[in-house]
Amino acid sequence: MKARLGIAPIAWWNDDLAELSDDVSLEECLRQASVAGFTGMETGRRFPMNMEELGPTLAQYGIAVCGGWFSGLLLDGDIEREKDRIAAQHAFFRAAAAPCIVYGETARSIQGLRSAPLTTKPRLTEAEMAVYGRKVSDFADWCAKEGMPLSYHHHMAAAIETEAEIDLFMKHSTVPLLFDSGHLVFAGGDPLRVIDNHHARITHVHTKDIRRRVIDGLDRSRESFLDAVVKGAFTGPGDGDLDFEVIVRALAAKGYEGWFVVEAEQDPRLSPPLEIARKGHAELMRVMHAAGYEVVQ
Repeated sequence: MKARLGIAPIAWWNDDLAELSDDVSLEECLRQASVAGFTGMETGRRFPMNMEELGPTLAQYGIAVCGGWFSGLLLDGDIEREKDRIAAQHAFFRAAAAPCIVYGETARSIQGLRSAPLTTKPRLTEAEMAVYGRKVSDFADWCAKEGMPLSYHHHMAAAIETEAEIDLFMKHSTVPLLFDSGHLVFAGGDPLRVIDNHHARITHVHTKDIRRRVIDGLDRSRESFLDAVVKGAFTGPGDGDLDFEVIVRALAAKGYEGWFVVEAEQDPRLSPPLEIARKGHAELMRVMHAAGYEVVQ
């Protein structure tokens, strides 16, 4: 089985909290990712959204586009409007030969609101979930037909956060799933059970680690998702408390092949991105070998 290792630029620049950003250029971010051993990077706010401009820079550092976030609004929005909103990114990702666009539902989400406690996240009834699941499925089908599939990102503080919500969304949709270890455990989920239940739909993996003491110490009735990020809830593999050998072995046992992407938003002054990237790459290489993966460029 083959795997590829990528990283997200959120370790260098945080899109929601400007104060959690390293003052480095896109070129320096790519250079550090390459030095750490990664061959893929998801897109972020400093990326030009066309391959004519970005392609030569990526080639200089041996980096490919391995995904990137789209802030979807389908929970309250219209499919045709979302087609218009995603069109430019869709064309860019096709040109970049990316594996997928990462769909994150931001309608009603409190993930970017520092003032909104974690307990105030949106919640859907099963009837609402059925309508939403059908809508996202139709949108995902259109995206795939247009040549660039989606992978749905369950996310803290959003409508699809908990394991039970993932299960219900999977029941009422046909959408490919992005498995994110850190968000899942933060939400109280069991990563091995989610892999067992939904492995056939997992098309992209975020290897986000957590600091258990930070998460366990949160007052969710008062503190927000962004408060948790500032406190250091997340980090890269090998720097936190998750057992990635167990998780990666479970994915290997179910036949997952594709990208494993380190995504670790935190304060770059306290957790230097290059250091975290090197540590994460070393840990992933260790567990990939243990699980029987061949890491390819």
